[in-house]
Amino acid sequence: MRPNVANVAEKNMSNQRSLIHPRDEITQTMARIYGYRMTTTSGGNLSIRDENGDIWISPARVDKGNLTRNDIVCVKADGTVDGLHPPSSEFPFHKAIYESRPDIRAIVHAHPVALVAYSICQSVPNTRLFHQTHSVSGNVGFAPYACPGSEQLGVNIAATFAEGCDSVILENHGVVVGGDSLPCAFQRFEAFEFAGKTLIKAQQLGPVRYLDDEQLQTAHDRSVDLPTFEPGVASANERELRRQLCDFLRRGCRQRLLISTEGSFSARLDADTFLITPTQKDRERLTPDDIVLVHHGQRELGKKASRAVLAHRAIYQNDPDAKAVVFAHPVNATAFSVTDVKFNTRTIPESYVFLLDVDHVPYGVQYLAGGSIAKYASTHSPASILDNDGVVVVGTSVLDAFDRLEVLEATAEAVINAGAIGKVAVMPDAVIDELRSAFNLS
Repeated sequence: MRPNVANVAEKNMSNQRSLIHPRDEITQTMARIYGYRMTTTSGGNLSIRDENGDIWISPARVDKGNLTRNDIVCVKADGTVDGLHPPSSEFPFHKAIYESRPDIRAIVHAHPVALVAYSICQSVPNTRLFHQTHSVSGNVGFAPYACPGSEQLGVNIAATFAEGCDSVILENHGVVVGGDSLPCAFQRFEAFEFAGKTLIKAQQLGPVRYLDDEQLQTAHDRSVDLPTFEPGVASANERELRRQLCDFLRRGCRQRLLISTEGSFSARLDADTFLITPTQKDRERLTPDDIVLVHHGQRELGKKASRAVLAHRAIYQNDPDAKAVVFAHPVNATAFSVTDVKFNTRTIPESYVFLLDVDHVPYGVQYLAGGSIAKYASTHSPASILDNDGVVVVGTSVLDAFDRLEVLEATAEAVINAGAIGKVAVMPDAVIDELRSAFNLS
């Protein structure tokens, strides 16, 4: 491995032009939304306004779970329609949004359950739960009710977007989100729904803690600029770990343990060399080539490591047994992160054996220089709740870290659900001592 001290111009992937046809972008994104159970067979619609002013939109009355590229409709700038089906009945409000906001090039409208709950209550979720959801969701707003498909609905929604809103709750209807591209709109939609779901869960636990301006700014301003190096030929082990990371990241997104814009996963190669997710790339769509190699504090040439890279490195340096680290945002466990409620793993044997006692980490510790996060995260303390920032899990392999993340989320969901049934009964100290002895827990 050869250090490279030259300055290299590196492209920000979020600014690259899309080479995917609008038909394919819409079908791929709809498949993802439907697969995440964030819309129904008949609900929701997506659109893209292209450089000619033509609007590509999902069709009316076609199964959203089985949409093909040939189903996508193009409504040309002159009003003519090209397609096998009529455009979505909600086309009028898509058109109205584009006319009111020239900067918006793509729109997502759907009926995800959490945001529909807010629409029914005529309310908007507070996205200050986390820095990422607050940043990605953009300005949020509320549009008053009008009949679906009507011109008046378009007037109402467009007026809210014209005020500068990017993510808009529709009274008794659902949500509409706009962005400068369909990936951007999807990420806003996903982050907004994530905030809504987390808030609903957290309110079942107790009072919710939000971030103030200074805390949001601290997270926004953090940056990592590692020097670069040019790696040599990848070993078979490195190639295998790259594949494993991508496979488990994809699984994590589909199981809603991660979201596309947040979370990081790393795997250790040797004492001070590890692989980690890149920054500003969709987690579900990462390939082995996207994963970043970090060696002695230097990043692989031409790639940008996650901004959590120093936290990952600190954990590895502090614990030689740590082989994989994941920072993630599973909804139920993350609900604990925005309250002061203790996460109690002494509920069933598996939870305690896999996670031991789970502590809260004060907000922002993972951002601090000096590696303070390593005091809270190790193979001896494999899971911790990060105040207003999800969770961190440490494992002895990629599989082990992912398994513990799953157990963490399943336990959190069970505990929250149990609260609706009665008082949560925890295992007594004698049972914990027995488990520690039986499973050789240090």
